[in-house]
Amino acid sequence: MLPPLLIELASLALTPHSESGVPQESVLCPVLFSIFINDLEKGVNSEVATFTDDTKLLKIVQSQADCEELQKDLSLGDWATKWQMKFSVDKCKVMHIGKHNPNYTYKMMGV
Repeated sequence: MLPPLLIELASLALTPHSESGVPQESVLCPVLFSIFINDLEKGVNSEVATFTDDTKLLKIVQSQADCEELQKDLSLGDWATKWQMKFSVDKCKVMHIGKHNPNYTYKMMGV
């Protein structure tokens, strides 16, 4: 069995000029953010881990079909557009683990 493949989707963040009315220093901000992104993993087959504004996808890749399924899961750009959020694609990283990993090239939001 191949080890898991870790995709790190870094810095999911509200647009800089958020009109939420909640000050950045507020105790409510993390709670409201968590509520706001609670549907992020809807329709995603990979394991999703979120911590504050970082999101990670984890998937064991054993075939080309697994690579394609993970690529499909990276369509979070649709979610981001719907909710007017953005991913810092330039900060996103892929970690290939194992000797037999196919090192598939993944894209997010066309990049």
